[in-house]
Amino acid sequence: MMSVVRALCLVIVLVLGVLQIRAAGATLSLTSPAFRPGGTLPHHFEYRGYGCEGDDVSPPLHWTGAPAGARAYALTIFDPDANHGKGWWHWVVFDIPEGAQGLVENAGAAGDKNLPPHAMHGLTSFGSAAYGGPCPPVGDPPHHYVFTLYALDLATLPDAKPTTTGPQLEELLKGHVLAKTELVGRFGRP
Repeated sequence: MMSVVRALCLVIVLVLGVLQIRAAGATLSLTSPAFRPGGTLPHHFEYRGYGCEGDDVSPPLHWTGAPAGARAYALTIFDPDANHGKGWWHWVVFDIPEGAQGLVENAGAAGDKNLPPHAMHGLTSFGSAAYGGPCPPVGDPPHHYVFTLYALDLATLPDAKPTTTGPQLEELLKGHVLAKTELVGRFGRP
């Protein structure tokens, strides 16, 4: 009887060890049900203005694999192909709480009303504190929209505010990023 109990205890210890290894090896991952990685962003998410006729709605996003110690997230969308290679910031969001596992469609609406509690928008290259969808010049090859999710070691970024731009956010993140992942979507206007 005692050897059966010992064997059962050993099996439990081994299973728990495997589960801990799997949890420790989790990798931060970002996906969207609206488009596949490297795929085309649907017209619905396109900017409205400058000749673009989309709904200017941010896509839904989901993430998994938060690293141990993650206390908040930040998210950006950057188009490196825009502005003659200087790039364009389409979305800047920070102080997303640690329990969040994604953002709903249209979380990028102005006024932070669709963001999780305490999360805030920063300034995009459009000059607004809200999501600004793709709007590449007509005839350009499809642009790449890089969605970057950062898992952070602090709950609130000191000095971040609604006027924080993408480059400023990148500076504020230095030394606080536990993990980061990217998702790329493409969009062009023939």
